[in-house]
Amino acid sequence: MFRLISRSTSRVSELQMVRYLVTDPKYGFLNELGLTTENPGLYDGRWGGSGKVIESISPSTGQVIAKVRTSTAQEASNAITEARKAWPQWVSLPPPGRGEIIRQIGEDLRHNLKPLGQLVSLEMGKILPEGIGEVQEFIDICDYAVGLSRTLSGKVLPSERKHHTLLEKWQPVGVVGVISAFNFPVAVYGWNTAIALVCGNTVVWKGAPTTPLVSIATTKIIAGVLERNGIPGSIASLVTGGSDVGETIVNDKRVPVVSFTGSTNVGRKVGMKVIERFGKPILELGGNNALIVDEDANMEMAVRAAVFSCVGTAGQRCTSTRRLILHRKIKDEFLGKIKKAYESILERIGDPLENNTLYGPLHNQDAVDEYKKTVNNALKNGGKIEFGGKQIDRPGFYVEPTIISGLSPDAEVVQKETFAPIVYVFEVNSVDDAIALNNGVEQGLSSSLFTRRMEHIFQWTGPHGSDCGIVNVNIGTSGAEIGGAFGGEKATGGGRESGSDAWKQYMRRLTVTINYGNELPLAQGIKFE
Repeated sequence: MFRLISRSTSRVSELQMVRYLVTDPKYGFLNELGLTTENPGLYDGRWGGSGKVIESISPSTGQVIAKVRTSTAQEASNAITEARKAWPQWVSLPPPGRGEIIRQIGEDLRHNLKPLGQLVSLEMGKILPEGIGEVQEFIDICDYAVGLSRTLSGKVLPSERKHHTLLEKWQPVGVVGVISAFNFPVAVYGWNTAIALVCGNTVVWKGAPTTPLVSIATTKIIAGVLERNGIPGSIASLVTGGSDVGETIVNDKRVPVVSFTGSTNVGRKVGMKVIERFGKPILELGGNNALIVDEDANMEMAVRAAVFSCVGTAGQRCTSTRRLILHRKIKDEFLGKIKKAYESILERIGDPLENNTLYGPLHNQDAVDEYKKTVNNALKNGGKIEFGGKQIDRPGFYVEPTIISGLSPDAEVVQKETFAPIVYVFEVNSVDDAIALNNGVEQGLSSSLFTRRMEHIFQWTGPHGSDCGIVNVNIGTSGAEIGGAFGGEKATGGGRESGSDAWKQYMRRLTVTINYGNELPLAQGIKFE
């Protein structure tokens, strides 16, 4: 039985911590997911791990939840070996057969929707509706992958040569490495894995070291489906650990595709290493997203969208709004409304697992320190705090949602992405000026324009509009659907995951020429006789 440390326990030794663990019915979902106080963090068809022990800490209390034995770099390499061994059996299944396995994974995720969502809230810190919504996103992409299993397509192209046919086919690459981040510990893995598996690849996953329980519980669910169907569990391997484990995946030539989600600085290094060995990186990196409010916008819609995009997940989404660009005619009114909304949010700060909580903690102490540093830097550069700006005096890693005005758009603190609920406010005179501000950062993930004017909509979505991968109109910067390809441009990395034709990134393209005649003509009319 899993037993969580009591909320009343404070500053106890490790021995006392174990001794004072108490059963709490509120956390019964941990038992449902098969977790214990000590968990193996390696799965390559068998559970194990001989690396160092890491602690899972609840952001809402700052207390240790459980411990996980990580894998070593050598064990990560062994997991790649096992995934490669299992690949011939997996790829030999027809795509609809693979789709049937993905369907069953989706069903088991449905069965565990609430407990796994609760675990996301407990370990990552996002509020319960978002935790459950994240698991639902994995379920949705499973449904999408099932449909894809019967529609994976190629092309028949016209040949210039008599009795010749050109075909374009797509084949799986083999082993796909997935390195995901703490802020979406289920969904991002789900996007990659459901699509990679249905395309015929095997997967080796390194989740964030600060959300190891979520990684283990998710893998347990998938492993159960594979075992029931007589399929090697190593087709969906898990390697828990630090940078050495990640580097093992990044540097291994047996992993042709590596999907990395994280910061621009780390992603730049990952991309270069994978490309140097002629692999293919899928990079989902930083965002410095702007929400523009035009002078004729629906004010109530814009305020609601901005509040969620700014403070949802306590500003720890890659699509969180970092910059509010407001037309001068509506700036004061909008700012007044959003401050009022923020005040109501402060009344609903609390335990992410409580149904009434609307705003939860940052993920860890490092995030709090970065928040404080950023606020101080903003003030030193002439920024004015319109709302918030302080750490909240309560257990855990809570900070106030913060609005800052008075900075130059070129200020270093504005140009940098800070994973916290901080948004900078700017005033503009036109949509042209707003678009220039939107595009004036190195990142290019998500962007949003609120307007009623048709010409502004098409300007915004045209070649001289937003330079981001996600370009929204009259919705916020956060909350992408799985049906479209997710990703961004510039320093966001250019990767695409989830829907549309993102599946092609997990495949290799074949151009096949078939001569079904009795002659051997050359292309371009060349004669060699």
